[in-house]
Amino acid sequence: MTSKMDKYEKRKKIIFYIVLTLLVISLIYSVIMFILAPSGVATIQGERVKSDYVLMVLQCLVGTIVIFLPKEVENRFQIHIPNGIEIMYFIFLFCAIYLGEVRDFYYRIPYWDVILHGFSAMMLGALGFTLVDYLNDTEKLNLKLSPFFVSFFAFCFSITAGVVWEIYEFLADGFLGTNMQKFITAKGEVLIGRAALGDTMKDIIVDTLGTLVIVIIGYITLRKRQENHKKEKNASS
Repeated sequence: MTSKMDKYEKRKKIIFYIVLTLLVISLIYSVIMFILAPSGVATIQGERVKSDYVLMVLQCLVGTIVIFLPKEVENRFQIHIPNGIEIMYFIFLFCAIYLGEVRDFYYRIPYWDVILHGFSAMMLGALGFTLVDYLNDTEKLNLKLSPFFVSFFAFCFSITAGVVWEIYEFLADGFLGTNMQKFITAKGEVLIGRAALGDTMKDIIVDTLGTLVIVIIGYITLRKRQENHKKEKNASS
């Protein structure tokens, strides 16, 4: 069991350093390209202007900071985050920032944004389960939370994280002139009314559906574990 944990720990560290290195290199690259890129609106398809590199710099900078978040949470709150969830987190940053923003997968790969939102929703839902289940099993707190409440917490945790991300996108678009919420089409058309809300609402809906999937699975798993625990307790008595 220990050797298996050590193997996951090594894999986690390797993935961490690979993703961190790519983010740092991409940050340096995007700063240089921001200086060299033309201002204004792109005149040909695929051309990147200063506003595009502002977004890339922002995303890479945020990525190089939040990649340390799991370790900081573990150290500050003395909570163990499973290596599997941390690995998923690092892979998500790689897919969302390096592939999505730097390598332009958001435009090259159909539904790349939808896939990432579904993936992140399930990852955050699993993290919510892990956190509250850890607190539930801590003897010092003496908590005995039902599977429904644990599932409800995980659902709220994941959805709240998704909403905070949309607020971050909205603020970035407003203050930095980026297009994270895709209210400007690839042809430069500025969307208005209901059409302008399309990307944001799609992201929230995908977050909700992805969270529901992991919450239902988690609830069933906790119910079965609780029932098995009761059977073992009755059998021992």
